Amino acid sequence: MAPAFDFGAVLVDWRMLLLGVAWTIGLTIVAAVFGLVIGIAGGWVRAEGPRPFRLAVGAYVELIRNTPFIVQLFFIFFGLPAAGVRLSAETAAMLAMVINLGAYATEIVRAGIEATPRGQIEAAMSLALSRAQTFRHIILPPGLRKVWPALVSQIVIVMLGSAVCGQISVEELSFAANLIQSRNFRSFEAYFIVTLVYLVLAILLRQALNWIGPRFIFGGAA
Repeated sequence: MAPAFDFGAVLVDWRMLLLGVAWTIGLTIVAAVFGLVIGIAGGWVRAEGPRPFRLAVGAYVELIRNTPFIVQLFFIFFGLPAAGVRLSAETAAMLAMVINLGAYATEIVRAGIEATPRGQIEAAMSLALSRAQTFRHIILPPGLRKVWPALVSQIVIVMLGSAVCGQISVEELSFAANLIQSRNFRSFEAYFIVTLVYLVLAILLRQALNWIGPRFIFGGAA
């Protein structure tokens, strides 16, 4: 006898699912904005900064890239209170996602910066541009253009990784699925629907970032 699926039993809690989508999108936006800022700053330090700062940023990158995201999340939410730092679940999730994306973005942006031809930098210096102006106008835009697909993929990965934030009671999408299936025992239907929602979110996020990048992030850099 074929199993009887009842997707309506899950969709009846559409408000909870919608709230989960809203939290997932919100966490991703915060992580993308601040993680990219950290990535640009860290990428510049790794490529052009003083040696002590390069070592410090390198240690941060290696620490984050070689430990699981869920361990980083638990350390921030459960570990920091032992040092007197108490954060709400939502703040801890945002901070963990920003720190995680910042480390990966640092290495991605560094690769873009180092791919800038030295001739362009020397031309900027011959025009008496300052180091800040050279970085902002000559190095960063084409560097970001080169690595933007990798950055977009990393942001999508971080968005999907937000699913573990439900483990500290952040009401994101996977939290909603867990709560719904615990009430109606429709595990297949709940996780099937949430899987489709994550798929749609990932596709839309990738398209949105590919549209935003050339228009607002690195402009018309060649």
